[in-house]
Amino acid sequence: MEWLIIGFIVMMVISPVMWLKPSPRQHRHTQLRAMARDNGVEVARQDAPLHLVRGKMPAYRLRYPGEHPGPDFVLVRDAVASAALARYVDGWRFRIAPLRPLPETAQARLKALMALLPDDVLMVQSSEVALTLWWWESGTAESFAPCVDAAAVLRDSLGGYADRPGVRPLAVPSVAPEIR
Repeated sequence: MEWLIIGFIVMMVISPVMWLKPSPRQHRHTQLRAMARDNGVEVARQDAPLHLVRGKMPAYRLRYPGEHPGPDFVLVRDAVASAALARYVDGWRFRIAPLRPLPETAQARLKALMALLPDDVLMVQSSEVALTLWWWESGTAESFAPCVDAAAVLRDSLGGYADRPGVRPLAVPSVAPEIR
């Protein structure tokens, strides 16, 4: 009987510790986010800019350099897009198309990225500030690493191709004193 009581007490002490142990899913997400951060990607959970998605969604953001802003566009996967939106490539539609056509190299890199993305990437968004991938983190760090590399290459080719080039600060003219 004493052993049964001791066993019960030990189980009562160990059970809260087991609850604190991360699940395999949490462990995979931690590895995935660490890989992304190591490659210069900012990871945040934000309100998704999709009508069918409620709540916070992971956003993987690659920032454009401040002096080279990017174009504005939003690509949405067919599964969450309206049929009225313009088709870009198979499975993707433009919710917001770029104001001017993207360069050929950027077009090719964007199409290559679209082909690599897992099925749960629902949206690719570009703004003057960053290129963002909105997805549910279904893959592993090893399987998503090529997507991060392709997104970084795309970001580099889109940098400086803003739809509305930013306003630069006014230059103060150099005024030399007149010599009399």
